[in-house]
Amino acid sequence: MRTLKEKNQFIATVLAFAVIPMSGLATDIYLPSMPSMATELHLPESSIQLTLSIFLISYGLTQFFAGSVVDSFGRYKVSVFSLALFVVTFLITAMTQNIIVIYAMRVLHGVLSGFAVVSKRAFFVDVYEGEKRKHYLSIMTIVWSVGPIIAPFIGGYLQKNFGWQSNFYVLAGYSLLLLILELIFSGETLKIRNPFHIDFLIREYNTMFRAKDFFYGMLMCGLSYAMVIFFNLCGAFIIEHKMGYSEVIAGYVSLILGLAWMTGGFLGKALINKAFLPKIRYANFIQLILIISMFAFSYYISNIYSLVAFAFAIHVTAGFIFNNYFSYCIGRFPNSAGIAGGLTGGVAFIITSAVSYGIVAVIKPEIQLQVAEGYFVLGALGLLILSMIKLRKAHI
Repeated sequence: MRTLKEKNQFIATVLAFAVIPMSGLATDIYLPSMPSMATELHLPESSIQLTLSIFLISYGLTQFFAGSVVDSFGRYKVSVFSLALFVVTFLITAMTQNIIVIYAMRVLHGVLSGFAVVSKRAFFVDVYEGEKRKHYLSIMTIVWSVGPIIAPFIGGYLQKNFGWQSNFYVLAGYSLLLLILELIFSGETLKIRNPFHIDFLIREYNTMFRAKDFFYGMLMCGLSYAMVIFFNLCGAFIIEHKMGYSEVIAGYVSLILGLAWMTGGFLGKALINKAFLPKIRYANFIQLILIISMFAFSYYISNIYSLVAFAFAIHVTAGFIFNNYFSYCIGRFPNSAGIAGGLTGGVAFIITSAVSYGIVAVIKPEIQLQVAEGYFVLGALGLLILSMIKLRKAHI
């Protein structure tokens, strides 16, 4: 078994950070292309929106068992295999006009993202300890947000100049580059292999689900990221079809909101030593105030500038909550880091996909006020969970 050489540790860490945003790249790069895909493929908006939800569901479900796989069979082989298949599946997506084939490839993209990202999350727990581990896990969530920031910005220009297929050609090239570098510089970091037995996995999952702080953390991660995906599902259609702006402008909007998510992550890292639950409650309170303000202003001001301004502030609070809870959950069980990371991501992204797609399907947002309604549902659910945590602590 090829193990990671100490001299390559820095390069391998950089490569791990490069793989982590893959899920965000795969979801966000084609956001500005979604309206054009619907037109070119002669499909309703909901059919194209489903490609994003399918990815998130398969990505979430995969993480349930991806963690146990990388804890049993290692991080390196799983990562290499995933990157190789990424190249193939992205190329197939770019070359087809069949929506069923696109759906199938999006399922595979989600599965491969699950394996690749879980293996790299566990990498940081394997290689680093103590405060350094805490530091890298916090940075990891910030780096993960790079994908949603740069992907739609790039995707807007790709769509304008080359069409929606170019997004997936670029993803195939990026995957190929990472695969080559991984084969040259990386290696296995798993020191103790956990048995891949159903009874062992059931015990581990049972332990984690019974840890209420871990369980509530997974729920909060899912609701926080659902705010981002909710806007992603409806934002491009509102900006391009309802407001009449170009796909490049839609890309810029996604870039700005990606920066908001990253800003929340940086705030989470800056306040990492502050009391945990109080800062989460303050963030949720500020979030609800912003959403209520968005409601009120929507009756007087409703344009692309007000939409983006409110969404930016709300996404900052969502990124802050996500960064804190995700870092906490991944480091909660260091002896089963792969399983813990996979379970956290799995539950979070299933909640994200189901809740965000459900809200879009019910509300069908076309104006700023309806976007505020969707945000309010998510913010209120977050408040409910935090209230349950407070009540539970009061009874202990």
